[in-house]
Amino acid sequence: MKSTIQTDQKEVVGTPLQYLRGIGPKRAAVLQAQGLTTLEDLLQYYPRGYLDRSHIVRIVDLAFHIHNRTPVTVIAEVFRTETRRARTTNRMIFFLTVKDVSGYLTCVWFEGWQWYKDAFELGEILALSAIPTFDQYGRPQFVHPQFDRLKRVDEDEPDWGKLFNTGGIIPKYRSNAQLERVGLDSRGFRRVIRFAVAQYVPYVQETLPNELCRRLSLIPRSDALRAIHFPSSLEELEQAKRRLKFEELFFLQLLFAYRRAIVQRELRTVQYKSETLLPRLLIQSLPFTLTSAQKKVLHEIIADLRSPHPMNRLLQGDVGSGKTIVALLVALMAIDSGLQVAFMAPTEILAEQHYKTIRQFLSSLPVSVRLLIGGQRKKEREVLLEELSNGTAHLVVGTHALIEEGVKFHNLGLVIIDEQHRFGVLHRAMLKEKGTSPDVLVMTATPIPRTLAMTLYGDLDVSIIDELPSNRKPIRTAIRTEQDKPRVYAFVKEELHRGRQAYIVFPLIEESEKVDLKAATREFERLQKDVFPEFRVALLHGRMTTSNKDEVMERFKRGEYHILVATTVIEVGIDVPNATIMIIENAERFGLSQLHQLRGRVGRGTEQSYCILIANYEWYDKNRKGKDALELWNEKENARRRLETMVATTDGFKIAEVDLQLRGPGDIFGTRQSGMPALRVANLIEDRELLEIARAEAFQLVQNDPHLRQPEYQNVRSHFEKKYKEFLELGKIA
Repeated sequence: MKSTIQTDQKEVVGTPLQYLRGIGPKRAAVLQAQGLTTLEDLLQYYPRGYLDRSHIVRIVDLAFHIHNRTPVTVIAEVFRTETRRARTTNRMIFFLTVKDVSGYLTCVWFEGWQWYKDAFELGEILALSAIPTFDQYGRPQFVHPQFDRLKRVDEDEPDWGKLFNTGGIIPKYRSNAQLERVGLDSRGFRRVIRFAVAQYVPYVQETLPNELCRRLSLIPRSDALRAIHFPSSLEELEQAKRRLKFEELFFLQLLFAYRRAIVQRELRTVQYKSETLLPRLLIQSLPFTLTSAQKKVLHEIIADLRSPHPMNRLLQGDVGSGKTIVALLVALMAIDSGLQVAFMAPTEILAEQHYKTIRQFLSSLPVSVRLLIGGQRKKEREVLLEELSNGTAHLVVGTHALIEEGVKFHNLGLVIIDEQHRFGVLHRAMLKEKGTSPDVLVMTATPIPRTLAMTLYGDLDVSIIDELPSNRKPIRTAIRTEQDKPRVYAFVKEELHRGRQAYIVFPLIEESEKVDLKAATREFERLQKDVFPEFRVALLHGRMTTSNKDEVMERFKRGEYHILVATTVIEVGIDVPNATIMIIENAERFGLSQLHQLRGRVGRGTEQSYCILIANYEWYDKNRKGKDALELWNEKENARRRLETMVATTDGFKIAEVDLQLRGPGDIFGTRQSGMPALRVANLIEDRELLEIARAEAFQLVQNDPHLRQPEYQNVRSHFEKKYKEFLELGKIA
């Protein structure tokens, strides 16, 4: 019997969805387009939320919840539908009236009336969620509510009776227009998943050792999958989430434990001199002294270079913390030891900035620095490739051009990668393969919270420069509105008359009919003509040629321009110590990490610097694009929190924590880029403690039984090979 169950387990989870009851070929094709192809995918399509009886409000009580400005849910029956034309705007508006035992509620949709007018049946039962507001007559209403169908008028749907008779919890599933067209709205998913859970979950294979589950009080996997979809209580739901979260985090950390083991088996092939002169000469020539954080990081890197294994280290440091000079000192250690250095940056602008900065630092030292980017002339490129091949070029700064097939090094010993999360795993691997097990130092100016660093870079050693140079003053940040513009411009003029310079950043470079944001091109002309006629204003955007961008940036750096109007092309790559003001227009439309990077363009000198965030929260109301009131409310609240966080702190790591909470790790570092499997249920902020437990257990397991040969680990081995082998292969080459 046991062997039969094992066979069933392997066959069941891989069953194509078209063979499941309630799906069929047509629905299966739509599900496949969403990334769901097998029964296992369906079982892991976890609910986006739950309807719990204790959180449902009667219609008569809605007025008491309006002042809270938080979403509530009502369960009600469709009573009337109506489409009317608005008197003032002539737009068609859809009205849905629902009723429960306590009263009537009107729901309003200002967009999509063509779809909604045929979407509801009289008598069907809906769960409607929104932030309640008052209509013109002082009655509670819902605007663009989210809704789930609980029971059609002609069906005996168990959700309805279960919810009110037993106080059960109903799952809500994500859907979209394509899924809804084949009947897979939230209610449709409930029906097919309920059958799948009842029929197949008993055959789902356990993935964790029994002893580990007992020790950590984790419920069996089959119980967790049933309870995550159809929990009998909130306590059971929490147990299910804890079990499934731990499983995700455990196997992710197991992946990194193996990646680290692979790295540690690799032996060093390049050797460094015990005493090097070039780094000392550079330190003596610097107009500043290294911070204690920079010195600490250098000691950590030197220890790596003296170890029997190649270095694989991540260097984190906030904007302006001095990562580049640390990387340059390490590069000089390599060059002094007869090795070549490759320095890769994600864009030509950033590569050119690094090239110019490095040449300036090394101007008095006998070091050959070269630049390799895509747009170079053929003859210039041929000379450079020859210098790399014969070893006369010591340090080359470049973009993806460094990994092209014709680029050969004489003796590549050190690879430095800047803003490394912008490169794919294969890009990094291809550069590393240009040498024989070279040392690798990857850098990022995007601060990464410890939990995210443990997850994305669990196979790397991490160094952090957590101190800014002593002569840097904190940047003062303020939020202003469109109405405050005259005062803001007056302040800018005062700074300009004192000899300072300013940035004004816009999200777009041209008008868009759908997105009503001020275009940088149009605003540049207005600012030059009407606002700052006595000053020189320049425009910089991504569609300019490289030579034009370089010319504008160089002239701004030399002080020939007072104001640089730009798009986010200046997020990286410009270092102008005399620029003390950063104005960010439509700041609510920028991500938190991007805002922090833009702010880091000022405060590079010794003078007090300022960042002014121009906020226009009403933009969300004018450009709702079919979003319901709850989505709009969430977007506006997130925007407010982003800007308030910028005012509250200049600490990049605190900012990154908030950014991770608001956007999730997948938005900050794409899983495809990082070689990291997606997390379906675990949250890297909320589940920090669970992550650390999972990491300790995974690394201990690899140490105790690296090949997972013991009988109690066979399920672990089977699941790991099936789900994570692809990512382990990426780890081997990266």
